[in-house]
Amino acid sequence: MITIHRIHLLLALAALPAMALAQREPGHPIGKVTAIGNLIHLELDSGVVAPERLFDLDHRTLRFTPQGRGYRIENVPLRWDADFGPELTGGSATLKGFTFPFSGKQWDSFNVAIGAITFGTMQRGADPGRIGGPPPGNRTGAGGSTRNGFQMDRYASLQTVGETFINMIPGIAAYIKSGLNGPHFVKELPDRAVVTWTLSEGAGGIQSFTWVPTVNRIQATLYKSGVIELSYNDVSARDGVVGVFPMVTGGVEKALATIPDAPNPAIAANLDIRSVKLSSIDGLFVRATIEMRGAVLPNGDPGIDGVTYRVAFDTHKPASADLAKATAVWTIHGFADRRGGGERARPSRYIVSGAGADPDVVIAGNTISIEGVLPAPLSGAMRLFVSADAATGTPSSVVDRVTARSVALNGVRSPEIDLSAASRKSGTFPVAYEGFHWPAIPHAQDVACSVITALGDKFDFIATYSDFRVDNPEGGTPSTGPRGGNVTGIGTITNGLENYCSKGELQWMYVEPVSTSAIQIQEHSPDGHMKDYNYAMSQIGHELGHRWAADARAIVNGDTITLGPVHWATGLQIPAAFPYSDPVEADAMGGSTWKDNGDGTYTQLNRDYYSPAKGYSWLGLYLMGLAKPDEVPPFFILRNLKRTGQQDAGGHPIYTGDKTNITIQNVIAAMGPREPDAAHSQKKFNTAIVVMTMHGKQPTKELITAANNISEHWIKYWAKTTDGRSVMTVSPR
Repeated sequence: MITIHRIHLLLALAALPAMALAQREPGHPIGKVTAIGNLIHLELDSGVVAPERLFDLDHRTLRFTPQGRGYRIENVPLRWDADFGPELTGGSATLKGFTFPFSGKQWDSFNVAIGAITFGTMQRGADPGRIGGPPPGNRTGAGGSTRNGFQMDRYASLQTVGETFINMIPGIAAYIKSGLNGPHFVKELPDRAVVTWTLSEGAGGIQSFTWVPTVNRIQATLYKSGVIELSYNDVSARDGVVGVFPMVTGGVEKALATIPDAPNPAIAANLDIRSVKLSSIDGLFVRATIEMRGAVLPNGDPGIDGVTYRVAFDTHKPASADLAKATAVWTIHGFADRRGGGERARPSRYIVSGAGADPDVVIAGNTISIEGVLPAPLSGAMRLFVSADAATGTPSSVVDRVTARSVALNGVRSPEIDLSAASRKSGTFPVAYEGFHWPAIPHAQDVACSVITALGDKFDFIATYSDFRVDNPEGGTPSTGPRGGNVTGIGTITNGLENYCSKGELQWMYVEPVSTSAIQIQEHSPDGHMKDYNYAMSQIGHELGHRWAADARAIVNGDTITLGPVHWATGLQIPAAFPYSDPVEADAMGGSTWKDNGDGTYTQLNRDYYSPAKGYSWLGLYLMGLAKPDEVPPFFILRNLKRTGQQDAGGHPIYTGDKTNITIQNVIAAMGPREPDAAHSQKKFNTAIVVMTMHGKQPTKELITAANNISEHWIKYWAKTTDGRSVMTVSPR
């Protein structure tokens, strides 16, 4: 048996699209494109993104009453204890008068995190019978945190992240989203413990949506009887996850149905489906096992590139054989790394996508299995129409189909429900939650294809802005792209142009639109500290700078030193060559500006690479093709950094560290020369400034004004930070 474990991809930073489109290969136009002056308007087609589903439980109480192996759930009038009790200074609370029954155990203590209560320790992966690992909604590769009690990635989609909490840790999500902060209080009464949070969303920072703190008062009451009440009294946040997540690890599997398919010797044996077997696990998970006529190609076999298996679920008999039109689809797609060899190359592997699907597959001889939970659109269904197909090639070409067949679910329930409509009559739920979210984020590849198909392949960069929020807790955006231009010697190469409908021009782009709700799109802060769209320049300069940085390495005395990756290492001495905001700046892509104190200590004069906006270092300009090697002065990196606890008169922290001197020749020794070199490199770049609206909407005056002003400042930013060595335009024509 072969288990294919979770894979982290840079492109996974892009959040999931609408469920109905989740299995369609990205790289298709998704809207109407028109030019408005120097701006490009992309009006999304109807239905290309999942609509918003915003928090609707304010001034209400959810009551979870244990019954059997699950809970009855009621939405009742607000029950609120105005006496919060003492503030909890740590993260652990101990019960003195009773124990609380949860997840099959009696607990005399629990952990209080930001918006959540958890019991014990993380359990994900502890059950060998479970195909572990979080599905794509919590698999962004952007780094995770347990501040919310449950492990949650920085850019996790709130539409899908709730699925990943199942069997992660026994816990209660009173209200979870990243970026919340504030005190929590705990008091114990004879029959119950009351936990209260007074939280604010992030305020005033470049990734925030508000300049001032917000009010979010949330309370969880744990009764001795096992009843749980979650109460909401003035909650201004609109996106988050609410629910109860006891462990469900019995592993009891029950067969649901076997859907046969006639053999076809004309099809390759690993693509000729013989049957699809469906089973339930613990009444919560659904497992689909696809049996082929011959052996399924294993992970690492280059032949899996383009091999695709799909299982589709419909609430009604499908009118079309096209599985992409199904209510929900789970896809297993074979992927081969096309970035070339070297230390960054990855072997061929299967990647899983689809609402509710686990990211892992199990291969055993002629079968390949996938499992997960039924997504919200299938909640409450007693029967489903299940179909499947197998395909090969890029783009995919279906070679075998299994006709849809009605399957009785026999007690299988979707764990995601509409909590506002919950009543005791709804039945018992072993796990129950709801993810509240803004509209889903369109595929970056689809945005690129929309623009390029309509206006031509003449854009090096794409920066997108909108008048609606998207399903990301932060106001900014990560970035992605195929790195067109065929540049070598910088640690990365061109890859996947066809997915972006580019023949070689497109280099890098925003993953998602920055909305007018985000403070970083604004011209200035209320206190005047930030002005001239500096936050917007910080975002665009940093994110589009990822086209070249920071994947560099250096070889010094036989030792290969990584200078990044992703962002320059904190210990790297890498000041901006042509500062943008302040006289002393680190590179826009990270690193620091260090002062060597001559006594084995170093003062960090500047580090905050994200704001205010900063220029690029000489090393950065070299990687961009805008500086010759002999223009890059020697620099150094400090490893094993340790704070001394001291600071200079200006408040700058002082560190100790192991210093290694580096020259540009050390960098070239590790990566080869930058080609094309500074004498022959591209000097003129064009950015598509896209204003995105929902179907049937025109961009607002606020959006047009902000996008035009950001365009003008972007041109000036680029000229200043490159010292006029390069020109940036924003022409759609």
